[in-house]
Amino acid sequence: MRRDPFMVEGCCGKGSRNALQELYNPTQPELSGAAILHQTRRDQVVDSCRAYSASSHKRRVLTPADLKHLVVDEDHELIYCYVPKVACTNWKRVMMVLTGRGKYSDPMEIPSNIAHIASNLKTLNQYSISEINHRLKNYLKFLFVREPFERLVSAYRNKFTLKYNSSFHKRFGTRIIRHYRKNATQEALFNGADVRFKEFAEYLVDPATQRDGELNEHWQTIYELCHPCHIHYDMVGKYDTLEEDANYVLRLVGVGDSLRFPSYAKSTRTTDAMTAQFFSNISIQQQIQLYQLYKLDFLMYNYTIPSYLRMD
Repeated sequence: MRRDPFMVEGCCGKGSRNALQELYNPTQPELSGAAILHQTRRDQVVDSCRAYSASSHKRRVLTPADLKHLVVDEDHELIYCYVPKVACTNWKRVMMVLTGRGKYSDPMEIPSNIAHIASNLKTLNQYSISEINHRLKNYLKFLFVREPFERLVSAYRNKFTLKYNSSFHKRFGTRIIRHYRKNATQEALFNGADVRFKEFAEYLVDPATQRDGELNEHWQTIYELCHPCHIHYDMVGKYDTLEEDANYVLRLVGVGDSLRFPSYAKSTRTTDAMTAQFFSNISIQQQIQLYQLYKLDFLMYNYTIPSYLRMD
């Protein structure tokens, strides 16, 4: 794997292929309205990037290794940056249908564990630098985002409160309990299976965690996973309008009549009210520190500071 830095062409300017602009059609107001909405979302990202660049002395050049979350569909000239806890399992299923050349027809026939096998989808970091730049410049690029704290609580609930995620309990839970729980039992230290949200928050905002390297993808910021200030995404979908935005992407690439995004009716999904309840159990200082950690995701995707957050 080459790790040489490279210049990303075609970012933060006009959208590739102008696919969204082509759908601006006064005779089809639903498409025209969507095109305007997505232009507004793109503008929000660009404006936030400019403001961040002006206020930050950090300068970063991407390497191919930074592109491991960008899934490529050659047949439809499509790039999807997957963000865990933002319907990425269903999007990976859809991408397998799109890239399968007839192997799959119904996304929901693909088991979730199969959708997450890395070799089933090709990612942008597997290409040469010239191939990477060509695809970034010419392919339609999209991602889906979610309210940052809702996504964070969803990750916590999935990885630390469910018994079947023992690998996360061992890898992260044992470490979190060892560092952030006084008088932990030997069983808790060994199994790491009952991490409290307060301990998880303490782990996230600890400078030592940042020094240890990248956060796990399930709670890493969208900014760090998808690099929106380096890569210009033509379309930003939102979890709040998941099916509507997802089917809009499928129409953009010409498969809207034959493929629909799976309906989402998950009764256990993390809600804003649930998120507020978890945040009520952590200190004001931790709330402020978590907001600072995820601040760019709030700003870039136009999420307001939650009403339950105590910032004073």
